[in-house]
Amino acid sequence: MIARHSRIVDRALTRLKLRQLRLLVAVGSHGNIQSAARELGVSQPAATKMIQDLELDFEVKLFDRTNRGVVPTVFGDTLIRHGKLIFAQVSNAAQELDDLNEGNSGRVVVGTLLAASTGLLPAAIDIVLTERPKVAIKINEGTNEVLMPALFSGEIDMVLGRLPSHRHRDKIKQEKLFEDRVLAVVGNQHPLAAKRSVSFERIKPYGWILPPLETTLRRQIDHFFVGQQQYHPPMAIESVSYLANRALLQTRDLISLMPAEVIAQDIGNGHLSKLDWIVPFGQGPIGISYRSDTSLSPAGQAFRQALHRAARER
Repeated sequence: MIARHSRIVDRALTRLKLRQLRLLVAVGSHGNIQSAARELGVSQPAATKMIQDLELDFEVKLFDRTNRGVVPTVFGDTLIRHGKLIFAQVSNAAQELDDLNEGNSGRVVVGTLLAASTGLLPAAIDIVLTERPKVAIKINEGTNEVLMPALFSGEIDMVLGRLPSHRHRDKIKQEKLFEDRVLAVVGNQHPLAAKRSVSFERIKPYGWILPPLETTLRRQIDHFFVGQQQYHPPMAIESVSYLANRALLQTRDLISLMPAEVIAQDIGNGHLSKLDWIVPFGQGPIGISYRSDTSLSPAGQAFRQALHRAARER
């Protein structure tokens, strides 16, 4: 096994070409060799030969042929994933060199979930820009379903927010920053806004703003609703837009569940009200997910350290 591994690594270091990897990724994307060959400007026979050479060098079958084209095997999927990561790293290196050439001291791309986007993230950015004012920072907001694949492919450096409880954990490093809880939030005009010790029975007649189906919080909400005699809200709006949710709460008698970290400022400023109902689920760790220590540039390491400082000072 060790000899085979060493043999394949030696071949990859001496014979593997980026053009082969580009073709591999293109074939996986198009599902046929002809379209991939056209994209790279090579003949179909030449493209087929390049794929065959890759299979010989790595000693695995990369694609299964079907009536509709080709489908990556498990080995093909793995090599395509690593190929995308290599190209992402090349792009990141070029971008970082460009930033340095323009006078910026590095670049970091951060994916953020809603739970960390309003408090922790701005505080960390402030720390980094105070110490490294020329660092280029890019923020991508989304759900784990969107951000984690981008993290694996190298498009972003780290993901900040609720740490996934089981999915993805074997592929990434995680660092917990603090525990967050979920609050029920309403507009100030809501009939229950000023009520004390609200029961779920009093909540039932009102509509809800719910997170997407693929999120952990939504699964917890649905499980809770099932336990409440198969409760179905009279109205439900599915949204991850904080600005839209905020406006809806201020104009309609709806209820939303949000991380305490996210909603604290609007509650403190009197723009929204915390419903006096203890949410019986939703507590979880907020933290950083990233591929490995070596995957972070100096700017990425500085941002990671700033997140820890911001969490301690919050």
